[in-house]
Amino acid sequence: MIFSIVGLIVLSPLFLILIIAIKIDSRGAVLFKQKRIGIHKSHFYILKFRTMRIDTPKDIPTHMLENPDQCITKVGKFLRKTSLDELPQILNIIKGDMSIIGIVPYIVKI
Repeated sequence: MIFSIVGLIVLSPLFLILIIAIKIDSRGAVLFKQKRIGIHKSHFYILKFRTMRIDTPKDIPTHMLENPDQCITKVGKFLRKTSLDELPQILNIIKGDMSIIGIVPYIVKI
């Protein structure tokens, strides 16, 4: 928890830069949230920086889209390549929804 809070403080300038880049590149929310299954089968929303256009279907995984490259924004492509889209998960760690070490929580099938 302490490591995550320190990480959030240290990385806050990077967060600000990425937020501005996302807003300049496309309209819509900066964060993307997705329902996941946590410890003891509890549900929570995992946070990520939004990498796809806002008109992309929400319930279809990227790899199942007809042309996924067409749906990913320019900044989103960079964020995915560098895994910076995962940074907001620090907030999930601070909140206690997930830990730094362990498996990625499963997606809830709707």
